[in-house]
Order: sequence, then structure tokens, then C-alpha cells
Amino acid sequence: MIESVIKRDGRQVPFVSALIIQAVGAAMKAVSDKQHLELTNKIAGEILNMDVPNNVLAVDEISNIVEEKLIHYDLPHVAKAYIIYRHKRDMARNAKFNDTISDIIAAKKNDITRENANMNAETPAGMMMKVASEATKDYVDNFLLSDDVKEAVQKNIIHIHDKDYYPSRSLTCLHHPIDRILKNGFRAGHGESRPAKRIETASIIGCISMETIQNEMHGGQAIPAFDFYLAPYVRLTYLEELEKIGLLMCDDKEAYSQFRDETVTDYETKPLEGLTGSARAKQHAINTTVSRVHQSMEAFIHNMNTIHSRGGNQVVFSSINYGTDTSAEGRCVIRELLRSTYRGVGNNATAIFPIQIWKKKRGVNYLPEDKNYDLFRYACKVTARRFFPNFINLDAPFNQHEKWDAKDPERYKYEVATMGCRTRVFENLNGEKTSIGRGNLSFSTINLPGLALACMSIKDESARAAAFFDSLDKALALTKKQLMERFKFQSEAVCKQFPLLMSGMWTGSENYGPEDKVGPLLKQGTLGIGFIGLAECLVALTGKHHGESDESQELGLRIIRRMGEKVEDYKQETNLNFSVLGTPAEGLSGRFTRIDRKIYGEVPGVTDKEYYTNSNHIPVWYKCSAVHKAKVEGPYHAMTGGGHIFYVEIDGDATKNEQAILDIVALIDANNIGYGSINHNRNRCMECSYETSDDIAACPKCGSTHIDRLQRITGYLVGTTDKWNSSKLAELNDRVVHGQR
Repeated sequence: MIESVIKRDGRQVPFVSALIIQAVGAAMKAVSDKQHLELTNKIAGEILNMDVPNNVLAVDEISNIVEEKLIHYDLPHVAKAYIIYRHKRDMARNAKFNDTISDIIAAKKNDITRENANMNAETPAGMMMKVASEATKDYVDNFLLSDDVKEAVQKNIIHIHDKDYYPSRSLTCLHHPIDRILKNGFRAGHGESRPAKRIETASIIGCISMETIQNEMHGGQAIPAFDFYLAPYVRLTYLEELEKIGLLMCDDKEAYSQFRDETVTDYETKPLEGLTGSARAKQHAINTTVSRVHQSMEAFIHNMNTIHSRGGNQVVFSSINYGTDTSAEGRCVIRELLRSTYRGVGNNATAIFPIQIWKKKRGVNYLPEDKNYDLFRYACKVTARRFFPNFINLDAPFNQHEKWDAKDPERYKYEVATMGCRTRVFENLNGEKTSIGRGNLSFSTINLPGLALACMSIKDESARAAAFFDSLDKALALTKKQLMERFKFQSEAVCKQFPLLMSGMWTGSENYGPEDKVGPLLKQGTLGIGFIGLAECLVALTGKHHGESDESQELGLRIIRRMGEKVEDYKQETNLNFSVLGTPAEGLSGRFTRIDRKIYGEVPGVTDKEYYTNSNHIPVWYKCSAVHKAKVEGPYHAMTGGGHIFYVEIDGDATKNEQAILDIVALIDANNIGYGSINHNRNRCMECSYETSDDIAACPKCGSTHIDRLQRITGYLVGTTDKWNSSKLAELNDRVVHGQR
């Protein structure tokens, strides 16, 4: 007797006779009005009672047996119709995929080819990646997802991020401990690098680290303590300059050895006029060192905007965290990085990458008496012109570490860092609480508006809320199941599949061999359960979003708190680092909405726009002050340990209003916001890269009318809005400025 069927995707499911009856009946109807129900039941019964090994047959074997049975009962015309029926079913499965491939090949501009604004799907490499991506997603659906998870995806309840990378077993992102490869060198592919001895080499190795590991992972790459890591190589460069002076200016190269042990109080370029002897020589060494550091920072920024990864199609999704190294060398790195950023790349254009993140810390750089306060003020000036740096708040209670000590030269190990898009990795059930050498493994997002829309017909408000929370609990359980299935699949990979990542860059991997499975190492990573559209969810449940109603805000906090409670349960149950993430949705913000609109129609305040609002944000179109926005969104940051971001839109020329940047950072500080950024006007000539805050129809420099807005899409910048998908363009056009009051 047949008990189970092996489907085409490899899953084993119970045998259902009704499916045979349905298929044969359809074939009979195609050739005659008579369906011979008695015969179809007989055929299904005979197949059910067949004696087969382990009581299991593959679905294709069953189809072949059905054809043989139809011929045996002298129904060749029905057998032929059945074969055609099977063929049409196969064609139907592939039709949508083939249409998608045709669009990619034709370089059509649609939401599939513009799903990621920093990927050019029109280049040969881009086309190859998109074709492979769409084919792989189909493979995942058919072979790697369990039935209930697949159903939840199809019903628009959850979304699996980076599903196309699922079969590769790759992880999402990493905070690079580049001090390890700067000190020890590394091997990547067929090449290798010796330890760095000067700032130029250190800068290049930092680029190579992120570019190489980007090809081993599917998400962003970050350096968690850029200033601390590069500072020693400023000193080595200075010593190299001293040695040059000794060789050039006298026969005895030891004449200047007295400087080698002296501390440099600050690396600032100063004129040599009026200086003589050793003082002149020392200042010359400082000046040339600063010049080399500046060129190295310029090269770093330039490389991160031009070095391609992923088959030569994308620049690295890179981020760097800095701001808390108070040594002279660390300050030099920070200062020259900011100067290079302020100046711009190429024709003085704003650099898209790396996303720069200023680590704001009282006692270090935030208060006027702090050592790096001058650099903080300069960082605000740079932000006013170049959008970066963003600001991570190390003073927020959830971002503090009990081991942090201002006197500890390695205190950066206990400072939280972030990926520029917002992903946060810090707490750890299986080791040291740190961002370094760790990253996210994978994450999936729950459609909060979709869950709420399904409950809208319930008239009683308390019953409606209860039904919603019941649906949320079920969605959370399914998301946890899916993440665990992917985690187990990832755990089967061996270290040699990630040559640089698992050679000491991922925490603990230095103790593993090439053939060792990575499973035990993955416990250092995080599993993210994300959410989108809290605002629209609240409108569906209460009629108002959290920015316009205290009652809605209270419910919003309950919803995200519930997610956090469940995540804590999952952490205790699995001993894995589950976390709640305020999803940075790009293509997803429109996809969820389009499908929900088809299911529920156009619901005012919910599905009447082309997008859902990202995570816990107040809708971009809602006019309110920055103060109000901070008070409403701030409390959610403590609940979203997997990542969050706070945005403020300001009007006018930010370069003439540095105080506005300072005021927003003060809001971040006062409201215990974990991570924030500032958007402002920046129009850019696409021909000569001229930039201005003014609205212009033609470039005053070259006369071109090819003018575009430079803007942030989810956490990173995009060079041209022409690459944005339709939902994010709609959101961009809806954005309003937030006043100070």
C-alpha cells in the first residue's frame, strides 16, 4: 500500500487518492463529457493498494502508472489528454519564471530588475546575477522550504530575505576584525598579503577584506573600529618618515632616533617657516605623515566606490564605525577621513560608500570638554554636506557594556557597532558581548499590515486586537521555524566554502580546519525576525497610526514588545541569538502592499499607497516635528536589538545650518535612540557631479539638464533615483520635512 509520495521538490508527503481522481477526471472531461467516476476511483484504489518498497513512490512514477492504467482500460485518448494535462501543468509552473527571465534579458526597467538600487541589472554580470537569483528562488520554494513555511510566504505573511543565496549556505554580514589580518597577513584566493607596515597598506587591506568576504556572504560588510585598527599604522608611517629624514639630512641615521620614543600630541599639518633643527625635522615628518594618511583615506573611499564584488556587478555594501579613539594617531585617521569625505570623490561628488557611522559617546566626543569634541563638530559639518556620517548612540542604555573603560586601550571591543543599513549585533548567549567578528546569519520579515487587515472585519476592538495577537504569535512561530531550518542548512557547510571568513575573521574560526563544519561557529551569529508597516498595521486596527494617537502608540509598543517576548522564549529554547529587527525594506515595502491590495482591496491609510512604512517609523508623509518623531520612535529602539534607525528630514541648505545637525544628535541622545541619520536636499548633475541644495533645472557649471536627487533609500545612498523601484520612488516623493518644533 502506498502511504507517502516524494514530490518534485524532494519532500515526502502523505499519499492523497483525490489528486489522482482530479487529474484523471480533468483528462476525461477534455475528451468527453463523461468522466467515468467509477473507473477513476478504481484506478486510484489500485494505485493506493500497490505493493512498493517502503510504501513510497515518487510523483512522476505515479503519473507514469496512471498513464499505463488508462491504456490498460482501453482509454488511449484519455491517456493522451492526461499527458497533455501534465505538460500544461509543467508549463504553468515555468511560465512566470520564463516571463521574468525575458524581462531581465530585455533590460526592462521594472521592480524585479530594480529590486536592489545598487545593482545594475542591465550589465552582462547583472543579468547573469538576476537570472540566477530568480531561478534559485524557485529552487528554494520547491526544495528547501517546508509546506507550512512556503504557504506563509505565498499568503504574504512572511518574507525570506536573500532567498536566492539560501542554497549557498552563505551568512548575511560581518563586523571585520581587520586588526587580525593587518598584524598577521592573510591569504585570499590565489594571492596572499604580508602584515601591514604603513598606512597605505593598512587602508588597502581593509578594502580587500570587505571586498573578498562580500563574495563569501550575501549581506553588508562593516569595520567596527576603523580608527583604532588603523591608528598603529599612522605611527609606523611617522617612524618611516623620521627614518627618511635621518638618511637624507645627515650621515648618521641615528641622529633622529630620539624622536622614535617621543609621543606625538597631535598630527596636524603646520608650516615649517621659523622652525629649525630637530623641531623642523619632526614637524616635516608629521606633515608628510598627515599627507600620506589623507591620501590613504582618499584611496579607501575611492576603492569602496569602485571595487566590484559579486561577479563584477556591485560595489561592496560597506560601513565603517569610528569616533572614539582619542590617541593622536586615531584622531589623525578620523580627521583625514572626514576631510576626504567632505571634499568628495571624482568631481567632488558625494561618496555612496562606505556608510560612515560616528560612535557618539559622552566623555569621549560629545561634550565640549571631551577630547574628540572638535572632531564631532567636524563630523556634523561633513554630515551637513555629504549625508554621512550617521550617528550611533553608545550612551543609550542598551548600547552600553559593563566592561567598557575609558582607560582601556582596547575599549573598542566593548563598543557596539552597526551596519549602515541598521543591522545590529551585540548581545551574545554563546560568548563575549561584542560586535567584532560576528554578524547576522539570516533574517525574515513579518507583514504586520497583512495580519491586521485579516482582522479588520471584527467589529469589537478588543476582540480584533486579540485576533491580531493570535495571528502574530502564529506568524512568529512560523518565522522561527523557517530561520531554524535555514540555520540547520547553513550549519552543514564546511569552512573551506568561506576561505577568508572562516580563517579567523569569524569569531572562533581560527581553531577550525578547512573540512570542519561551521555549525558550532554559527552560534556566535544572530537570527533576525523583522517587521514592516507598524504604522499601517495600527491604522487597520485602530484607525490611526502611532504618530497621531497615544492609544495607537500604546498598542504599537505592545505589538513589538510581544515580538520581543517571543524572541526571548526562542533564545532560551534554542540557545541561539534570536533578535527583533526593524526591517530595512527596499523591494519588500512595495511587494507586501501590492499583494495585500489584491486580497483586501484599497484600504485608506493601509493599502492606498505603493509602499508600507519601514519598521516602526512614523509615515514619511505625516507632518510632525523632529522632537515628536523622536519621542514616538525612540522607545522602539530598546525593543529591536537586531537593528533600528531613526531618520529626520530637514529643509534648505544643511551646510549653512550645522546647528540643525547638532540639534538632531541631541534628540538622539535625549530619547535613547540607538542609531540615527539626517536627510537633506542634495541635487546632483549627472554629467559633471556638481551638487547643490537648490532645486535646479540645469547645471550652472556645465549646463546639463540631467539633474537627479541624491537621497538615502533605506540606510545607504544611491547615486541616482533612476535605479529605485516604483514603491521606493513613491515613498521618496511623499517625504516631508520635520521641523524643529
